[in-house]
Amino acid sequence: MITFLLACLCLILGYVFYGAFVEKIWHPTGKPTPAVAHPDGVDYVPLPTYKTFFIQFLNIAGLGPVFGALLGAIYGPACFLWIVLGCIFAGAVHDYLSGMLSLKHDGKSITFLMETYFGARVKYLAFVLIIAMLVLVGCVFATSPAHMLAQQTQSALWIWLCVIFGYYFIATLLPIDKLIGRVYPFFAAGLIIGSVVLIVALYMQGAPLWIPMDLHNHHPKGLPMFPLMFITIACGAISGFHATQSPMMARCLTKEKYGRVIFYGAMILEGIIALIWATLGMTFFPDSAALLAKVNEVKIPGVVSHIAQGLVGDVGGFCIVLTVVILAITTGDTCFRSARLSLADCLRMSQDKIAKRLLLTACVLAMGIALSVIDISTIWQYFGWVNQSLATATLWMVTVYLYQKSKLFWVSLVPAVFMTAVCGTYLMYDPLFFHLPIETARIIGGAIALCILAFFFIRPPKRVLR
Repeated sequence: MITFLLACLCLILGYVFYGAFVEKIWHPTGKPTPAVAHPDGVDYVPLPTYKTFFIQFLNIAGLGPVFGALLGAIYGPACFLWIVLGCIFAGAVHDYLSGMLSLKHDGKSITFLMETYFGARVKYLAFVLIIAMLVLVGCVFATSPAHMLAQQTQSALWIWLCVIFGYYFIATLLPIDKLIGRVYPFFAAGLIIGSVVLIVALYMQGAPLWIPMDLHNHHPKGLPMFPLMFITIACGAISGFHATQSPMMARCLTKEKYGRVIFYGAMILEGIIALIWATLGMTFFPDSAALLAKVNEVKIPGVVSHIAQGLVGDVGGFCIVLTVVILAITTGDTCFRSARLSLADCLRMSQDKIAKRLLLTACVLAMGIALSVIDISTIWQYFGWVNQSLATATLWMVTVYLYQKSKLFWVSLVPAVFMTAVCGTYLMYDPLFFHLPIETARIIGGAIALCILAFFFIRPPKRVLR
């Protein structure tokens, strides 16, 4: 418990001090935000700051800080270090700068930003990959909670799929303040309360106060911590998926100065949720081998249910599982909404008319429904690398912007180089890709990062002082 509380304190201090430092580098102005300058009553809607914060938090969280943190706990206490340092110096920086860059460009989607800072040739590749990722994540965040609900209620899977996709259709189509803006604060409160209840219950049942912070790899199969842990934890430390969600809230902010709370702060809160579940994974089970055995036996959703029921009983466990289901669904709906907005930006199609929104909503939901009836497990295996590669590309993108504006670009350059090494090493090592020996993969991954860094300084972006 003490280890967990110290880690949480570090995250909070990171928000207070490093978050303020990054904010000073960006230097928010008093310029009217897109929501204030030209509200359309659909996507550009001024929202209270607390609503914007909770929507952003649920948008970016998904199942990552739960499932990813539990799987990361298999590697041992080192996962605490990555969650804390990753959140403060990589994930929150990524979310804040990409969110503020979207705000600067009228709340445009990440595909538009990629075109602006990397050139038109990148636009279509980024568009295809991001739309595919959003639809895939939205589909998984429909099927996963549907399976969990069907298991908990002993009912047919197709019933819950219909219910969830029906909700997705409504949430994607309606103005953001009509449904999402009204229910998300309650869902966020439920998730936070449920997570706190579990950690308190763990303490009440005699969990060890101190988890020794050794950096050894505890994985029973000896899988390499670098790069696998950094890909596995994902949303609990840094995630490219967040860059697809932030533009939605960039269209709802009422003042630029709230960006630090919304973008940097939401990532810090997600890190705290990840710490809770990593702590549960490391202390509820006797060791990493037992946790991995349980994962292999009942899969990750079953582990969540097993922990919850073991700590707070069947009824309480069902309520905790319900908050996790809601967590998935509230990310799935904004996946499809973000896909609609990305399509609209690419096609230059205004979304103030319901007919146009209906057309794009039908398109993205049709893709999601089609994926839900096939086995996407193989495709999903590529998601971790694609997700972290998008985070890496986004960090390089904001680095280009900061360099062009003669701002302190090192805050994004350092995590960009590190994540380039992570993704490069994973690409070389993983059996889905080149499957090289880990030592060789690490050398090549490091070389890729250094080559890109050298290219950045040899052919730097042009300064644009305006």
